Amino acid sequence: MAPVLRELDRRALPYRLIETGQHGAYLPVLRERLGIRDPDVRLGGESDADTVPAAVRWALGLVWLLAGRRRLKTRVFGGGEGVCLVHGDTPSTLLATLMARRAGLPVAHLESGLRSGSFMNPFPEELIRVLVMRRADVCFAPDASSVGNLRSMGLKARIVETSGNTGLEALRDALVDVEPASGPVVATLHRVENLHRSERFDGFLAVLGRLASRGLAVKFVVHPPTDGVLTRKGGRASVEAMGVATGDLVAYDEFVTMLAAAPLVITDGGSIQEECARLGVPTVLWRDRTERPDGVGENVLVSHYDDALVDDLLADPEHWRRPRRLGDERPAAEVVDVLVEMSGGA
Repeated sequence: MAPVLRELDRRALPYRLIETGQHGAYLPVLRERLGIRDPDVRLGGESDADTVPAAVRWALGLVWLLAGRRRLKTRVFGGGEGVCLVHGDTPSTLLATLMARRAGLPVAHLESGLRSGSFMNPFPEELIRVLVMRRADVCFAPDASSVGNLRSMGLKARIVETSGNTGLEALRDALVDVEPASGPVVATLHRVENLHRSERFDGFLAVLGRLASRGLAVKFVVHPPTDGVLTRKGGRASVEAMGVATGDLVAYDEFVTMLAAAPLVITDGGSIQEECARLGVPTVLWRDRTERPDGVGENVLVSHYDDALVDDLLADPEHWRRPRRLGDERPAAEVVDVLVEMSGGA
């Protein structure tokens, strides 16, 4: 969202920034580092919904707003007209969409049209995307494949193909030039289908152990939900005993610079897959399916949780490295053009 918000600011166009609070503790730091102003409305608390019970409490705390349409439109959307812009596939995306529709506002979906083809991989992200796309008035598709997916769904929404994903603008703006393969291996894991299936979670840790045993420096960046699962399995100490360093989430600019310097990345993150595809970094995607075509078969290997496939990449990561392709596209400006048109040119 940051490139879109900065483009709105550049044009001096008014907008209402609504924070759902799904990541209440993390967002203040993120806003500061991305140059985003404070939100007009904070709906959630000041802590992260980083466990299943916490996520349920967070969601129930917002669902009650749907009961009163007038209260919803006034408290959340400020009583005015306009377009509600939502992004991606998180629970916040779905709740914001339902709120906007209930308040009688059109919805524009950023990063639309991505499909894995399975509601269980990833879950619940694939289901959320479909529900939001079917309720959106405008779908901003980042590539031709996403456009094809949207058209195959028979949607009534207007489909707008942009010159790329606005997230790549954020990557380009934040990246510091570093020497490739000059840092540690970067590892992340946070998806529900991996955290709560022991064979997948333990298999991921085993890969990190194999990397460390080969003398590679490995940095496991631990999301709060992942930390909870680790705690039940002996804590971070059990990972560090394998020679793997652990750390908390870091600011976006620091993180993408870590990716750029990594000899390889192992992750289950879709956005990280996309960023690594542009950075050309050898990447193991710890998933059975992905909704993104970025880098697959080039520098990105979809693991299918198959040790033989993974070890093939680990044997010679540099064979998978590709040149950086950061480009100069500015899809945020294209998105804002459409938003202005939807709002009557003001």
